[in-house]
Amino acid sequence: MTHKVLIANRGEIALRALRACKELGILTVAVYSSADKELKHLRFADESVCIGPAQPLNSYLNIPAILSAAELTEVNAIYPGYGFLAEDADFAEKCEKSGFKFIGPSAEIIRQMGDKITAKYLAESAGIQTVPGYKEDIPEDEDSFKKIAADIGYPIMIKATAGGGGRGMRIVKSENELISSAQITMQEAKNAFGNEKIYLEKFIENPRHVEIQVVGDGKGNAIHLGTRDCSMQRRHQKIIEEAPALNLNEDSLNETLDACINLCKKIKYEGAGTLEFLYENNEFYFIEMNTRIQVEHPVTEMITGYDIVKAQLRIALGMKMTLEQKNINFKGHAIECRINAEDPETFQPSPGQITKMHIPGGFGIRYDSHIYGGYIVPPYYDSLLSKIITLANHRESAIKRMLSALDEFFIDGIKTNHSLHQELLVDETFVKNKHTINYLENEFLKNEK
Repeated sequence: MTHKVLIANRGEIALRALRACKELGILTVAVYSSADKELKHLRFADESVCIGPAQPLNSYLNIPAILSAAELTEVNAIYPGYGFLAEDADFAEKCEKSGFKFIGPSAEIIRQMGDKITAKYLAESAGIQTVPGYKEDIPEDEDSFKKIAADIGYPIMIKATAGGGGRGMRIVKSENELISSAQITMQEAKNAFGNEKIYLEKFIENPRHVEIQVVGDGKGNAIHLGTRDCSMQRRHQKIIEEAPALNLNEDSLNETLDACINLCKKIKYEGAGTLEFLYENNEFYFIEMNTRIQVEHPVTEMITGYDIVKAQLRIALGMKMTLEQKNINFKGHAIECRINAEDPETFQPSPGQITKMHIPGGFGIRYDSHIYGGYIVPPYYDSLLSKIITLANHRESAIKRMLSALDEFFIDGIKTNHSLHQELLVDETFVKNKHTINYLENEFLKNEK
């Protein structure tokens, strides 16, 4: 059977998916907005279709337009990548009803794991530890609400059940802030996600952010691809990612890895997924599962030699593959720096034309990007330009290799966060691997000022 896949995304991940398709002999259809007609991957796709104007709502989030393009080009599957519609259960459902295989888990699993409360119940049922909190419907009576919060213990975190990407959450440090914070979070959640439901969690004050990458075949078989440390972040957005996460309690880690596999087998998870945890005082606390490929997947690929995107395609399209944990071998340490089109001090987006650039190369260096000299970075989408990934035998060597790669790399014409990465990689706290999710925002950036 000849497979043909529509790539329902743009930029770096679209090019990444197209390359994987070519290696597997899969025909490709690239969709694009009117602002993206010069994207690199359009030149390499077998077919391309414009699906609307620049604004995402009218193009990359326009489900009827994407399905129409799929029908027009007679594809048999749709690859969502990350962002946009990747975790939209309605989109996955409409793909299947229209006769197209959605490359990812089922709509039902996306809905279950997309609802933070349901996801926590499922995680707990598989033996995964979650953050202490209150997951039932919040009572309308203020005194009852205050008692629930007091029982959990301040500080607490109010979260939207449909939240994600750092949105729909608010820290409450005392009872005086509780009611107003809940009301604000509910309104924000309703505006952003169309769902105002919230829940409460104990606020873990200074944890690390550790992820576990999993792959399942949808038939009850699953493996893990180890851990990632994504603690270097600003406003819940990751800046630097590493694999594996170091200095973890071995007993807690092994128990958590086994529980993650147990969950995937139990729900018959299909495709690539990531379980995210807060890690503090030798304990893992599950926070959510992302039912898609992650931006930071290359660091896992580098230490395992396992192509996660090709695995997604093989599983969804029924191509031959096996999932056996014994076949996964971990080697070395990998680091990824996200290069964004933004001011390194104010973090304001910096769209515009790239006049000149040079990409890094050499042993143990990987560069994932869709940009090129003369490319105009549009103002309508995420600011990610490229990802530089280094692999070495040890973390210290991976850092040195990354510094060398960053010295070689430059982009002219727009501002990027390139210099921020150079500063972080020589920062004593980062070099000693002592940073937590609060370090960049609360200490490093404040010290810089």
